[in-house]
Amino acid sequence: MERNAIPPILEVGGVLISSEILTEQFCCDYEKCHGICCVEGDAGAPVTLDEIGCIEESLDRVWPLLSASAQSVIDRQGVAYSDRDGDLVTSIVGGRDCVFTCYDGDNCLCALERVLNEGNSSLFTKPISCALYPIREKDLGQGLIGLNYHQWSVCADGRAKGRQLGMPVYRFLRGPLIRRFGEEWYDELCEVADQLLRQQTGGHH
Repeated sequence: MERNAIPPILEVGGVLISSEILTEQFCCDYEKCHGICCVEGDAGAPVTLDEIGCIEESLDRVWPLLSASAQSVIDRQGVAYSDRDGDLVTSIVGGRDCVFTCYDGDNCLCALERVLNEGNSSLFTKPISCALYPIREKDLGQGLIGLNYHQWSVCADGRAKGRQLGMPVYRFLRGPLIRRFGEEWYDELCEVADQLLRQQTGGHH
């Protein structure tokens, strides 16, 4: 391996991460994308059983924000279903829109997040898989977790904005990563990132 080459996979606090999470840059650009990730794709957002329970507890407050089509889907199959890979995901409308999508003009918003931001602090926020995007988490078995950086065509504006701001993926997602893995783990991630930067620049940082 070259002296300044970065390994593609790194281990941080028992979690395997793609080095792209540290080296690539990203920052959501809602003014351009309008939250399109909520309505594109052919499956819902990955959720855990615990998250499904929390969503169901929040449903009464979220319900008025949902479209009639979304309400109908939830009445018929619930807030989540198993996709073709057997993973639990949020229910979708018309094969694409997440049932928890609501609209503010041209902008797609998460109804779960919207009611939380309106002061209902006891309610469940959006699934961690949504908060972590464009990082995707995968259960590798035997207690191992993998984190990959997913580059989706609809997020091209986010990549451009990230490069403009010099915002690494892991910095943009500081809050969600701490929510998922804790502050101590995130501090360790930052130390690994700093070491990589010093390695790339020959120790000048």
